Amino acid sequence: MTRLSVNINKIATLRNARGGNNPDVIKTAVDCERFGAQGITVHPRPDERHIRYTDVIQLAAVVKTEFNIEGYPDERYLQIIREVKPAQATLVPDAPDAVTSNAGWNTIKHDAFLKEVVKELKRYTPRVSIFVNPEAEMIEGAAAIGADRIELYTEPYARDYHTNRYKAIKPYVECAQVATRAGLGINAGHDLDLHNLRFLKESIPYLDEVSIGHALVCDALYFGLENTIQLYLRQLRD
Repeated sequence: MTRLSVNINKIATLRNARGGNNPDVIKTAVDCERFGAQGITVHPRPDERHIRYTDVIQLAAVVKTEFNIEGYPDERYLQIIREVKPAQATLVPDAPDAVTSNAGWNTIKHDAFLKEVVKELKRYTPRVSIFVNPEAEMIEGAAAIGADRIELYTEPYARDYHTNRYKAIKPYVECAQVATRAGLGINAGHDLDLHNLRFLKESIPYLDEVSIGHALVCDALYFGLENTIQLYLRQLRD
């Protein structure tokens, strides 16, 4: 079964809008696990506009499933990984002021930099994942720098799904096959929701993990958090 990691950044965004501790980010993570999520994802950005450094430290003490920390590998991010030692570190090429992740790494152009980062991270985490576009060359580059997994950037798939889902999924299936041949595990994330998730899973049955935050939190406004997590898990069952 493909694992569901809930990205709780949007919970922190809501909390930060008013100050205080409502909603409680730490309690939400614990509840997500209690409701069936198999992982918790955070992306602590330098400006702390959602997840804060203190959140990451507190979450590390309570998350019992898989703790996945995303981020651009600057010194601040590397220090967080050294301190927390999460189950997975996911590298994204975001600029500090990016609203959200909007492209994958060029693993060929940045191979020397990424190779050193991956080597460093593997001293503190058992798994390093590289966020990439659905391009075979980028996936082969991720394998060459020593990554354990890739995370496929799925915004193009989600954007084109309602127009022609078979055309939209094609590059992802092809790239998943490239990743498997290269010995890489496969994650996916960005704009996945209750409409497009099942088809992604059916098309890539050996998908290891999906990271979902924005759509899941929006759905929880209508369906409740516990029910929403169950709805997403249902889409991922074999």
